[in-house]
Amino acid sequence: MKVLFVNPPQTASKYKFMGVIAPPLGIAYMAGVLQENNIDVEILDASAEDMDFKDVEKELLKIKPDLVALTALTPTIGRALETAQVVKETLPDSIVVMGGYHPTFNFIETLEDENVDIVIRGEGEYIMLNLVQALENQSSLHDVKGIVFEDKNSKEIVVNPEAPLIQDLDELPFPALNLLPMKKYRLLDMDTHMTTMITTRGCPMQCSFCSSAAMHGKKIRERSVENIVDEIEYLKTNYDIDTIAFMDDTFTLKKRKVMAICDEILKRNIEIMWGCTSRVDTLDEKLLKKMKEAGCITIFIGVESADQQQLDNMCKNTTIAKIENAFKIAHKLKIRTIASVALGMPGDTKEIMNKTVKFVHKLKPNYAIYSLATPYPGTRFYKEAFEKNLIKIKDWSKYTLITPILETIDCSLNDMRKIQAKAFMKFYLRPHYIIRQFLQDGPYLLKTIFGVIKTALSKTPKNTDYNKRELKNI
Repeated sequence: MKVLFVNPPQTASKYKFMGVIAPPLGIAYMAGVLQENNIDVEILDASAEDMDFKDVEKELLKIKPDLVALTALTPTIGRALETAQVVKETLPDSIVVMGGYHPTFNFIETLEDENVDIVIRGEGEYIMLNLVQALENQSSLHDVKGIVFEDKNSKEIVVNPEAPLIQDLDELPFPALNLLPMKKYRLLDMDTHMTTMITTRGCPMQCSFCSSAAMHGKKIRERSVENIVDEIEYLKTNYDIDTIAFMDDTFTLKKRKVMAICDEILKRNIEIMWGCTSRVDTLDEKLLKKMKEAGCITIFIGVESADQQQLDNMCKNTTIAKIENAFKIAHKLKIRTIASVALGMPGDTKEIMNKTVKFVHKLKPNYAIYSLATPYPGTRFYKEAFEKNLIKIKDWSKYTLITPILETIDCSLNDMRKIQAKAFMKFYLRPHYIIRQFLQDGPYLLKTIFGVIKTALSKTPKNTDYNKRELKNI
């Protein structure tokens, strides 16, 4: 059986407007497991390759896969389903499988599409392997945990039991980057050879807007220090990678582990630049000094709000003082910071949001992302917003963090879009900011500013045909 993973064509992605194009790590991991088991597999990253559906059709005719596996987040589910239609029209006898965050939590809705044969729920590496082997052996799909499908005889939807989470992450092969267009991936539009890595799965934190715990569990599972640094060496040797973005929910969650990773990088004399996600309550000067010594150049920090009550409502388990201190230390050590905030969470007002925008200026991050509160399926935020009838937009393609989905106490959807655009403009068009940041990042900064301003001034896209049905409480 020949398997083709497809990252669907996308007009926009979460941070593409800031010059960030990252490899699809999830399907690369699944492809790696299939490769390890001698299954013929390829990956088509149509998003990174800037392909349209005609291009996808040509690749399908060239590769002629028996099974096409598509990945989808909430804002890209429409494009994924359009791709599924292209697959079925081009190769009618092929099997179409859909996985990712959105299909995991909306599996019935996803399977209702006539072009989708099977949905994978949860971590897909071994589910996909078991599925392919079952299809090759013509054995019963009822025995494959973690999938949803329509029984051909009864025409009923079968929801198999969930597959267990992968406990030993070291047993997974490294992602199959040999199947990806590695030269296409960028970080802030910089001319660098970059990729992403993940060192843990699961998250014990309870942030209301994050679906990670629902997908990967509340208990954190870790790769060993040796396995992590082995991959860094592998990336440098085989792909000439000089920059890595660690995509863990909170890379710095366990300080001792981070210190050990840094020590091992230094012990092996690996010259690598890297960035990571973090929480302010996990940072201190000792840790940041060690991280910088080992190559850390950027930290992505979720600030979310300048209002303590709002932080408590989001279950951030932090304080304004801790946020200020973390940025102060990073600034002192000259580590680049990216501050991310969520505008328009339930309880937000114009006054609170303006306070948050000013607070971000005070923190002096190198970059800022002003996201609009977006309730993704699988999160407590979605459940509460649904139950309180706060969701005003039912088209999944709008769930991009740029289009307003909720109204607040004193802000309409149109008001929310204006507040976000103003926040971006006020941050990135400050003369002293441009001069300061240009001295550090040079012309790449101008590309980033252009992308941000273009997005800030863009009009809200017109309605798409997908998902004008009623939302469900998932």
